[in-house]
Amino acid sequence: MDLRQMEYFLAVVDHGGVNRAAAALRVAQPSLSQAVRKLEKDLGTELFHRVGRGLVLAPAGEALIGPARMILREAEVAENAVRTVGQGRGGRVDIATLSDMSTDPLSVWVAQFRAEFRDVRFRIEERDEAADVLELVRSGSCEIGFLAMPIAGGELVSEELVDQKFVLVCPPGTESYWPDPTPIEALTEIPFVMGERGMATRDYIEYSLREHGAEPRIVVEVPQRGAVLPMVLSGGGAAIIPLRIALDARHRGGVVRELSPGLSRRIGVVRRPGRLTPASTEFLNLSKRSLQAWLRGIERNVSRGHALIEAASLTALAADPCVSG
Repeated sequence: MDLRQMEYFLAVVDHGGVNRAAAALRVAQPSLSQAVRKLEKDLGTELFHRVGRGLVLAPAGEALIGPARMILREAEVAENAVRTVGQGRGGRVDIATLSDMSTDPLSVWVAQFRAEFRDVRFRIEERDEAADVLELVRSGSCEIGFLAMPIAGGELVSEELVDQKFVLVCPPGTESYWPDPTPIEALTEIPFVMGERGMATRDYIEYSLREHGAEPRIVVEVPQRGAVLPMVLSGGGAAIIPLRIALDARHRGGVVRELSPGLSRRIGVVRRPGRLTPASTEFLNLSKRSLQAWLRGIERNVSRGHALIEAASLTALAADPCVSG
């Protein structure tokens, strides 16, 4: 096996076929196909089943994905060590995350990191179940994973990061209807917009509402998480979403209210034992610094007499003057 074979194999996996993989890599399709066949010959097994004109991963191919990604990461570490000598300026970060955490907080951290480290590339795998995130990290397919804590993965190293706070978001023009804070028990029979069943955040919200005596009436289910907020702002119903995302709704005219009692969940990061690549180490360090600055800003504004949502809005405005709250 060689590195190019690993790269070509993963390209076929990631792009769903030889033609798209060849276009992404800017290589001739026959050359890529030949490299994959050579890899199968070297390994003595089929990595893909040929079905019509398409390819379907064989069990051996499934087993190779994690080790192949690890091999390429280690190769990049060696190359970056020569080129940048510990500056962490290159490389790649492979992340597994619960699908509804990719918007908050992961997207914020990735954007901030990319602003400073332009040569680092990211690959983010989203999954709806915590067990699937853990498996991506265990297998080596991804180097780090973000999910709700605690976890049942004793062989992995885990670290709690923050309590992710949730708030109520309602359509514009409904200010007088919602007290601030809004008692959770008052949300029975309120029309809700939520993501599909089986997603970790939806399960958490439904469980939390029922635990506090409210039976949610779900009137709209959307398969795309990004559609929840536009649906609420258009009058489709209310939603419970992370505080940072709610600030965008507030900016766009949505009514945002704290909940009583407050809802939050502990989120954290998992990784395999041993060292991380320099790029992943620097990404985690910067993410923690960003997180601490966010929390300190909110605490400072709360101490000045602002309620939570206003305190978070002022913190976001101070961090990015282009954001208004």
